[in-house]
Amino acid sequence: MSLDATDIALLAALQVNGQASSLELSEKLNLSASQIGRRRQRLEAEGYIISTPSRLDPALLGLTVQAFIQIQTESQSAETHPSVVSLIKSHPEIVAAWTLTGEADYIFRVFCRDLPALNRLIQDVFLPHPAVGRVQSQIVMDQLKDDTALPLP
Repeated sequence: MSLDATDIALLAALQVNGQASSLELSEKLNLSASQIGRRRQRLEAEGYIISTPSRLDPALLGLTVQAFIQIQTESQSAETHPSVVSLIKSHPEIVAAWTLTGEADYIFRVFCRDLPALNRLIQDVFLPHPAVGRVQSQIVMDQLKDDTALPLP
């Protein structure tokens, strides 16, 4: 099913605050709360809305270092990718991971308590891992734009 302007406006509002009530959204979009509720349910049923997670403040949780870690694998074998996926799943500091084209094979977004914790993650976890050939890290100095909202048509 295609999206109309109201669907787009509703999705945009939900990207800002996924926990907004139908009443709050109805005031913003000039629709009744029941219309908002039905549209939201339809958008969820059609798969446009995947979930509504809560965003947490890393600084308040003591996670003061954010970094991107690029991994170049040692070789490309049948065990390489499952091994890296297992690594990702076993370390909660890795909050997002992507496979890439180009020089690096993977990039991880990590949050750590401090620089020594980031160093331990790199030195004690990534570098000794049998699938890892090269590790390159970039520490985030400041996040200039929130990364949760998608561009809408």
